[in-house]
Amino acid sequence: MHIRSRAIICATLLATSSSLAAAQDVNVYTYREPALIKPLFDEFTKATGIKVNVVFAKEGLEERIAAEGARSPADVLITTDVARLVRAKELGITQPISQTTIIGNVPEALRDRDGAWVGLSYRARVVYASKERVKDTVLTYEGLADPKWKGKICLRDGQHLYNNMLFAAGIAHMGPEKAEVWLKGIKANLAKKPSGGDREVAKDIAAGQCDIGLGNTYYVGLMQNKVPEQKPWAEAIKVILPTFAGGGTHVNLSGMALLKAAPNKANAIKLGEWLTGKAAQGMYTSENYEFPVRADVPVDPAVANFGKLTPDTLTFDKIVNERKNAADLVDKLNFNGGPSS
Repeated sequence: MHIRSRAIICATLLATSSSLAAAQDVNVYTYREPALIKPLFDEFTKATGIKVNVVFAKEGLEERIAAEGARSPADVLITTDVARLVRAKELGITQPISQTTIIGNVPEALRDRDGAWVGLSYRARVVYASKERVKDTVLTYEGLADPKWKGKICLRDGQHLYNNMLFAAGIAHMGPEKAEVWLKGIKANLAKKPSGGDREVAKDIAAGQCDIGLGNTYYVGLMQNKVPEQKPWAEAIKVILPTFAGGGTHVNLSGMALLKAAPNKANAIKLGEWLTGKAAQGMYTSENYEFPVRADVPVDPAVANFGKLTPDTLTFDKIVNERKNAADLVDKLNFNGGPSS
């Protein structure tokens, strides 16, 4: 899906705006999958007695909040990626998060310099590789364009935000001309048209349709431990932590913004404190197989087994600034048309 898409609300737990005004409630708009975030909200409610009302959506929440204006019932926006947090700040719908507890829980590199948002967890965009057919143990993102991988790479939609952010990071590292050559090389190496999701990349590798692909780290843990029918897909792959030349492994950030019109600001702050606290950070890793933003919370063994992660040193602002260029480049190359287009 292109980064400029209309709002599609896929689920809601809110009946009307008037139902959101209770003193012991906090109202959250989020892009996170219900199965991944609801357990954390349930534990927060048990710990504090504060009920969490949630709107789940796939697109357009920032624009919805902006359209609702001062009457918006939303207290908190929780996203799956940093670009939407930046967009919320650009739209002027956030207010600074300055509470000492929250700021102290989140490293400076994982929060906005003006306090508009803070990170809650992050994941790396890595290579899924066939255990049987791929002998490499070290790869670079640039190396994905090597002709030795011709007909051997599977990917999801090149416009999906996970690939869009990676391609944007590539532009920021290489410059536009070299990044175009790089993306042409990856396209030429595709086994088929981009399709499905990251889990389907692992499925295709297990089925022998391709040898390597790109996926987020947390899907591997979920396939291994949460979805029995997908366990064979996870068992067929190994995870390689690729890096950019002169950089590290690309990561993306899930985070939260405190909204400007928040009617339940005090409760929203309590939610932020809890989500950045040790209990919730432990759940992010043990239940969702993500990386915690807190250094004092260990990652789950399933994720630690991938090897030592060295996150890329590019700032999130630099990557986000190249997202449109990355999207335009995918269109220019007809990347989603597959290798023969």
